[in-house]
Amino acid sequence: MAASLTSGLSGLDIMRGIRDGTLPAPPMAETIGFRCVVAEPGEVGMRLDHHPSLENTLRMLHGGVAATMLDTAMGAAAHTMLPIGAAVVTLDLTLTYVRPIDARNTPVTATGRVLNVGRRVVYVTGDIVDRNGTLVVHAVGNFSVLGARATAVSLPPSERDGDAAAG
Repeated sequence: MAASLTSGLSGLDIMRGIRDGTLPAPPMAETIGFRCVVAEPGEVGMRLDHHPSLENTLRMLHGGVAATMLDTAMGAAAHTMLPIGAAVVTLDLTLTYVRPIDARNTPVTATGRVLNVGRRVVYVTGDIVDRNGTLVVHAVGNFSVLGARATAVSLPPSERDGDAAAG
């Protein structure tokens, strides 16, 4: 996506533009085929329909596709909490594959949720659920803030996913 299209926009405005189709999705998202379906402060959701090119040899959704979806949704969720001019890059990402993703249970939805925003690091959790709402992958990650510093904030407990950020 050309920087000129997004200059002067917050991360939340960028993600809402991608969701609404007024801004183009990143080339990688277009290549894999997932799309933004939720863009709110601290939460971004991506949906992926089945395509045979994304299967592994067992006819399951390839684990790398799931990792890419979560990295994207979680990083985008972190970006929604930052001021204009700031961005994030992944510091670390840990995934737990709860069960295989059967291609017949698509679409799948990856959702990233911010748990804590520090001045330099944003802590995010993410999940992928299948079309039945069954959890198939869980992730946690830290994202490094680039550009303008973030203002340290914590989301209220009602907006957090569990109490993992309490520590």
